[in-house]
Amino acid sequence: MVDRDTGADRVHVLHHVRKEDEYADYPKLIGVYRSRAAAELAIERLKDRPGFKDHPAGFQVSAYELDKDHWEEGFISWDEANADFPDP
Repeated sequence: MVDRDTGADRVHVLHHVRKEDEYADYPKLIGVYRSRAAAELAIERLKDRPGFKDHPAGFQVSAYELDKDHWEEGFISWDEANADFPDP
């Protein structure tokens, strides 16, 4: 990472997730920004809009380094995850 807030080697991703969405299964991708400050300005623009104003704590900004894999573990399906648990 180069400069702290210019986003030279990273981007800042803004999502919104409602508090009731316990596992964050339904995040809304709001945008991708060059700096955290730009993402925070987007929050200011959106926080009073329908839906967002009812869930103001749902905004999340995450920094991601460019040209790097951020999910390396692989994945399994729900069926695979639940295979060890018998049906009730």
